Amino acid sequence: MNTIAADRVASIATYDPVARGLHWLTALLVLAEYVVGFAMPHVHPAPPFAFLVEVHPVLGSGLLLIVPLRILWRLIHRPPPPALHRRLAGVTHFLLYLTLILMPLAGWASASADGYPVRAFGLLPLPALVPYRARIGFTLGMVHADVLYWILLALIAMHVGAALYHRFVKHDSVLNRMLPGV
Repeated sequence: MNTIAADRVASIATYDPVARGLHWLTALLVLAEYVVGFAMPHVHPAPPFAFLVEVHPVLGSGLLLIVPLRILWRLIHRPPPPALHRRLAGVTHFLLYLTLILMPLAGWASASADGYPVRAFGLLPLPALVPYRARIGFTLGMVHADVLYWILLALIAMHVGAALYHRFVKHDSVLNRMLPGV
């Protein structure tokens, strides 16, 4: 298939406005989580960073709401990815979704083990996932901060890199499928 025909096929299979909105809301929440998580303690909940300890789970609870909605929406409204990289794109998206669910759950378990109350969106109290001082909670805290953090960062780099590769090397419209207003 020539470049013009491939470009037409890719531009036909765009994501609908709901999928685009959920995608960019997820990206914004993840970016905010990385900024807050980086600035947050290991510094203990003491000024001037104490408020970040409260903000971090608010953003994480947002991800726990948005990511399953994205998955459900994608299952119902699923445009086909370009045929050439269908499997790699599918595996990457699956791993992104999985990590975006596991990461806040591991953080929630860690907060539970540390005795921090977790509130969905800063309002609704959530039950502890593990008992106070439970070893599994501390382990999941390390997984959250030291393993899933890097896995998610690598997956995001692959995802963004693939979009930029399509835009600047392949010169097709794959990136346009998710850009707002395109």
